[in-house]
Amino acid sequence: EAQVMESGGGLVQPGGSLKLSCVASGFTFSRTKMYWVRQAPGKGLEWVSSIGPDSVARSYAAFVKGRFYISRDNAKNTLYLQMDSLRSDDTATYYCATDIYGRDKGQGTQVTVSS
Repeated sequence: EAQVMESGGGLVQPGGSLKLSCVASGFTFSRTKMYWVRQAPGKGLEWVSSIGPDSVARSYAAFVKGRFYISRDNAKNTLYLQMDSLRSDDTATYYCATDIYGRDKGQGTQVTVSS
């Protein structure tokens, strides 16, 4: 059974940074394309970023491009999301998942951007 556990969220001021982590188990992480998705209060799930199994292919939603950086460590079964220049509209629960629709996502980690 695929399982993931997200961490690293918190309260940060606008313009600040956070680095999210996601530890995976129960599937062959090193062969799986991974995704970050998020859900803001009162809104649906939206795709943020994705990374191929070998880290060559990385993609970003337009609203985070240039501010967020996705990476992975296959030896540690861990996915990361470095988030810089955070804005109030980045406030959301962030999930890692095995598809763009949030498959296998965990409990998520809350990111709140506020002064």
